[in-house]
Amino acid sequence: MLIRIHPKDPQERLIKQVAETLRNGGIIVYPTDTIYGFGCDIYQTKAVEKICRIKQIDPKKANLSFVCCDLSHLSDFARQISNTTYRVLKEHLPGPYTFILPASKQVPKILQSKKDTIGLRIPDNKIAHHLVKELDHPILSTSLPGEFVEDYTDPEIIHEKYKNLVDIVIDGGPGGSIPSTIIDCVNDSYEVIRTGAGKWE
Repeated sequence: MLIRIHPKDPQERLIKQVAETLRNGGIIVYPTDTIYGFGCDIYQTKAVEKICRIKQIDPKKANLSFVCCDLSHLSDFARQISNTTYRVLKEHLPGPYTFILPASKQVPKILQSKKDTIGLRIPDNKIAHHLVKELDHPILSTSLPGEFVEDYTDPEIIHEKYKNLVDIVIDGGPGGSIPSTIIDCVNDSYEVIRTGAGKWE
């Protein structure tokens, strides 16, 4: 199903409909402030497994991010971080960054990786923000499979390609073509894992 949601003023009725689909174990393709990605409810194990099957990856080794609407969920899913790291997050989020942080014990079992880390993402995107707020906990998020192709900026083409694999594709306008910048913050010497849309000094 292709649902058009206004990027600047998301329709509440449609946000509720998508959040309900996520709660019921559905998978969506949705816009962020960088590229379109797959999303599901972090507590829906079968949905997590299905996304990993589509991408042909092992959930324990996958680079999956927790998409939040602010830093209020930080203490739920990340272990205590230094004041410096907290200030770095506050300064750069919302924005096109994924921060790798030490995971807490509350991370759902299927998402507990050998590295014991999570990727935290707060996109500067109204649709993503409203969805997470409505769901009341993070969305599990990952990029679409394969190398990035221009087709991934067009929700109608994405829908054509994935309509039989996902429940909803959100059309929130054209997507970006550069993924987020990934910063490893597990130690206080921050390391850029991937250079993307976010500038890092």
